[in-house]
Amino acid sequence: MPEREVRKIVVEMLRPMNQGLQCIGSATNFAQYVESKYMTVEMPLLAMSTRNRYAGVLKNYLLPRFGELCLRDITPLSSQEYFSNMATSPLSHESRDKIRDVLSSVLGSAVRYGLLVKNPVENVRMPAERRGKKRNKPYLTPQQFEQLLAQIPEPYASMAFVAIWTGLRVSELAGLRWEDIKEDSITIDERYCRGDWGKPKSECSNATIAVNRCVIERIHRMKLLTVNVRAGRAIRKHKVVKSCEPGDLVFQSVKDGKPMRDNNILARFIKPAARKLGLGWVHWRSLRTSHAVWLKMAGADVKDAQGQMRHARASTTMDIYQQFVPESQKLVVNRLSILGASIN
Repeated sequence: MPEREVRKIVVEMLRPMNQGLQCIGSATNFAQYVESKYMTVEMPLLAMSTRNRYAGVLKNYLLPRFGELCLRDITPLSSQEYFSNMATSPLSHESRDKIRDVLSSVLGSAVRYGLLVKNPVENVRMPAERRGKKRNKPYLTPQQFEQLLAQIPEPYASMAFVAIWTGLRVSELAGLRWEDIKEDSITIDERYCRGDWGKPKSECSNATIAVNRCVIERIHRMKLLTVNVRAGRAIRKHKVVKSCEPGDLVFQSVKDGKPMRDNNILARFIKPAARKLGLGWVHWRSLRTSHAVWLKMAGADVKDAQGQMRHARASTTMDIYQQFVPESQKLVVNRLSILGASIN
């Protein structure tokens, strides 16, 4: 090929880079970038549960589709085609959104590190949902919860009790320490989720909330409890609370006092108990939902309910990182005892 023709080809190849439309590193293979950079640089910054979900999405969906492409070959059009084709797939809308979030996270990191000029997933449109959302999420009535509690052994029954009467997320329950338990309130400033410690979900989640006196009493009652655990043919007795120093966990593993794993408790104790009662939909999230409904049944003011649930909303007037509990919130949680006075 004549040198002049070669020069023309080179100019065309370099034009996107010279015009700032492509970066030199955009020729990096997608799979290579994920394995050598994203997995080692970005993934360690995520929560453990998020890491596990992202790894599954990459392995099952993104690497099979984009793994052999260069980063620059993943364009807005190719990305849109990929997600548009999901319209006929059996995947739920939430699953599609998760796939998009992971791909956007990978390519967004490539933009930050100078391998791409722009994230091609930024304005991708997702297929419309085939079904409308169920607005009424199931919740437990006080009577149903009383029946459920009778089927769950300690200390998991107390854990569920605190969950439904406070609205705490299970990761916040697992991270509670004795120094967080006050006379009529609980401070949430830490969470634990399957091996991963961190701060609460949002700044508004990092707060002190009012709790009913029965919750505080139930928590302190655990110090007096012992449980029987089968070890082969023998049965061993274990104290529910191994130590209650200020920095110790409130909910401790029965055998060794380590942090609890929420998925194990759900699968081994709460789910089986719920199925016996025909409440197969019960899980940790439904306990939090039930608390919100109970607040409404008790006549809670909207602002107090938002403060109690620690939702991040523009209308929330309560201070972030508050160290006091408004008197009106205390009145609301005390009214809950009218609904479930027999649940102790």
